[in-house]
Amino acid sequence: MIEAVFKGFALSLLLIISVGPVVFAIFKQSINNGLAGGFSFVAGVLASDILWVVLANVFSSVMISLLNHQQAIGFCGSLFLVALGVYYLFFKKVHLKEDENKIVIRTRDHAKIALYGFLINTLNPGVIFFWLTTSTTIAAAESGDEHANRNRIIIFSTCILINTAVDVLKVLLAGKIRSKINERVVRLINKVSGLILIGFGVVLMVGVFYASRLSH
Repeated sequence: MIEAVFKGFALSLLLIISVGPVVFAIFKQSINNGLAGGFSFVAGVLASDILWVVLANVFSSVMISLLNHQQAIGFCGSLFLVALGVYYLFFKKVHLKEDENKIVIRTRDHAKIALYGFLINTLNPGVIFFWLTTSTTIAAAESGDEHANRNRIIIFSTCILINTAVDVLKVLLAGKIRSKINERVVRLINKVSGLILIGFGVVLMVGVFYASRLSH
C-alpha cells in the first residue's frame, strides 16, 4: 500500500511539472473571478481528470479508439484554445472589484467556469495520452498481484488528490496576488493569457498537421 502511495506521488509530479494552458487559466480565473471562480475552474479540471482515469482503467478499449481519432480531437482542441485566446485577447471586458467579497458569482457562472475547466483539460490530446499510457504501464507492472485493483485505485487517487491540492494552492496564491493589482494589470494578464492560449492552440494544430502528413 505504501508503495502504491509513492507511485501515485511520483505520477502526480509529472502532472505538476508539466506546463500547459490549465496552469495559466487557473491564475487568470482566480484573478478575474476571485477564489470562488478559481475553485470552480479547478472543480472542472478535477472532473475531467476523473473521467479520463475511469475511461483509461475501466474502458481502455474506448480510450484506444479515441487515440485512433487523435487528429480530430487535436484539431478540435486547438480550435477551442485559439478561440478562447482570441476572446481574452480582444473581446474580454475587465471590471475588477477591489474587495473580493463584492464579487457575486451566480450558480450558472460557476457552471460556466467549471465547464471551461472541464473542456480545456478534456480536449487536450496530451491528457488523454498521459492517462492511457500511465494506466497501461501500471496495469502491466501490477499484473499478477492479487492486490492489483486496490493498488491502482490508491495510485490514481493519490495522484489526483495531490494534483488537485496543488491547483488549490495556485488559486490561493492568485488570491494573495489579486489584492495588489489593478484593472490595467488584469487587462494585461488577460491579453498574455490570450496569447498563451493561442500559442498552445497553434502548436497543437501544427503538431496535428504534421502527424497527419506523416501518417499518409
